[in-house]
Amino acid sequence: MKNSNHVFLCSHVNPDGDAIASLIAMGLLLDSLQKETTLYNESSIPVVYRFLPSVKRIVRHIDRQAIYDTAIVFDCGDLHRVGKAASFVSRIPVLINIDHHLSNTSFGDFQLIDSSACATVEIIYRLLKQMKLPISKDVATLIYTGILTDTGSFRFSNTNKPAFTICKEMIEIGVDPYYVARNVYETFSPGYIKLLHKALGSIEISKNGKLSIMTLTKEMLDETGARPEEVN
Repeated sequence: MKNSNHVFLCSHVNPDGDAIASLIAMGLLLDSLQKETTLYNESSIPVVYRFLPSVKRIVRHIDRQAIYDTAIVFDCGDLHRVGKAASFVSRIPVLINIDHHLSNTSFGDFQLIDSSACATVEIIYRLLKQMKLPISKDVATLIYTGILTDTGSFRFSNTNKPAFTICKEMIEIGVDPYYVARNVYETFSPGYIKLLHKALGSIEISKNGKLSIMTLTKEMLDETGARPEEVN
């Protein structure tokens, strides 16, 4: 990365908190190294993540006239997860793959993959530490949000000891847990609430009571005005 000049950064379609946070955090890291960057995601950013620092830097369209020497792909088990930009990204001279999924196909010229990490932002955190770069409040907010959401608020099986120690450090830097939680878990559009009403009304429970099925259709999204990115 130190030898790169113009870096194309991207993460998977229908991004979650970790995909967005790792993308922006690396963008800010490269800013500190005086690198020119483009942050890309094919999908619209979900409303619940639009509070994140520098989120407006993420673009949905590729400038195909621009010349990039390096591409970094985040939180993608396979290159095709970036969507329509996959073929474009594959033609960039140097491709770096940063991910924490066990199913990663090890695509790219360089891989930084650790399935023991609770989230891709944990790997970004380690990079910052290894490079001895300071962690700003903005970057801390990104790292905290990525870990919080990818561990399901520390409920999922990928929750590890670093998840707690890193988040503790991010809070000490200045992250407000209430502010993050309020945005991530308590932000709903009218369309989403209407969609939730329809989805819950569709629930069917099996005769033995061990299985429940909830139906969600494109027609429901159209009727309620909910956006696809609001559906997780």
